[in-house]
Amino acid sequence: MLYNGVYGQALKISEFVRDELAAQGHSAVVRPLADGAPDASSFDAIVIGASIRHGKHNPVVSEFIHAERTLLESKPSAFFSVSLVARKPHKNTPETNPYVRAFLAKSPWKPRLVGVFGGVLDYQRYGLFDRYVIRLIMKINGGPTDLHTAVEFTDWSKVREFSGRLAALVAGGAA
Repeated sequence: MLYNGVYGQALKISEFVRDELAAQGHSAVVRPLADGAPDASSFDAIVIGASIRHGKHNPVVSEFIHAERTLLESKPSAFFSVSLVARKPHKNTPETNPYVRAFLAKSPWKPRLVGVFGGVLDYQRYGLFDRYVIRLIMKINGGPTDLHTAVEFTDWSKVREFSGRLAALVAGGAA
């Protein structure tokens, strides 16, 4: 399982999925996407998790997909995206999340399983610029604007469901 994130939620979700897979008898490795996938050819499946920052996934995600497209297409694969927009019920599916829709439309890789999870809003962890940009975005979108807000929007039951679907995919079943 490869992840790319800034504030740790993509890693936290990756570790949760890894633990859920382990509970179902599968083993998984979690590591930063920036480390690449030189040994991923031996994996039964490949999962990429990435967070949104400033309205986009990090370019390293697309660069990896283009560089490793053959590998990604040779195995069961999954993708999940983490964003504050996904805190909203009408924007927390692959079909309704604007970031995931745009990402998949541009990507040559079509993962068999896609998940969308809410992230964490913690103004005190952000640098000054991000703090006020995110606050402005939250104000526009009706989210929390108190600069002391620290709230996790991740729906862990959805992550658990994604993990189960991933386990089925790895076992050769339908996702």
